[in-house]
Amino acid sequence: MEIMTPITEDVASALQVGDMVYISGCIYCGRDAVLPKIVKMYQGDKLGELDVNLQGSVIFHTAVSPAGVGPTSSNKLEIESSMAPLSEAGVKLHLGKGAIHAETVAALDRFNAVYAVIPPVTALLGARTLEQRLVAFPELGMEALYCLKVDRYPAIIAAACGRSIY
Repeated sequence: MEIMTPITEDVASALQVGDMVYISGCIYCGRDAVLPKIVKMYQGDKLGELDVNLQGSVIFHTAVSPAGVGPTSSNKLEIESSMAPLSEAGVKLHLGKGAIHAETVAALDRFNAVYAVIPPVTALLGARTLEQRLVAFPELGMEALYCLKVDRYPAIIAAACGRSIY
């Protein structure tokens, strides 16, 4: 299934565990250092200070480095604990690797969001990354918040509709 960002409510609700998807458009990248900052800004109603629109967005759990991008473990405390509030803020797809807890799967379902796993193949993803832009927190270096324009990033839906492949 081809998915373009921003992801609509209808597209998000149609995704099922095991679906193979190809994501195109703009996606945000962040991991343990920046995602708690984004959550805090959302909870403090300060996201408007950034050039960030989370409605229908994708967050890829990765750092952006000269070597490219590749998923980090989504079950790290700082990452997994950001998934529910970011879904409430409008994120429709969280992209990473590894199993997440049942409570997180339930929270994703509550906000009509999904979790997908992506192969850790930096060379493949590099060829499918068209542009990258630093969005916020440059002091975090490669762990800052970035926006990537991507073409057909491959992923498998790992948690949707209250179910998980794990």
